[in-house]
Amino acid sequence: MELVIEYPRYLPDVMQTTKKEFEQEARMAMAVKLFEMGRLSSGLAAKLAGVDRMTFLLSLHRYGVDMIDLPVDELTEDFIHA
Repeated sequence: MELVIEYPRYLPDVMQTTKKEFEQEARMAMAVKLFEMGRLSSGLAAKLAGVDRMTFLLSLHRYGVDMIDLPVDELTEDFIHA
């Protein structure tokens, strides 16, 4: 399927990027937000962004999003049982 989003012609210039780079950044931003909201797994979000899962996960810090969003007690329990 395809999603078409209209944006001003000058927007890539304002962001000091090319049209292709801007559109890739927009795809990544949408994928990151859906992942952060818990709407997509990291694998599906990576597919939406057009990158492999590891690249997606390693890019999350650029958006201020954690790879793992577990409550401290669950993370501690996982650590103990690892």
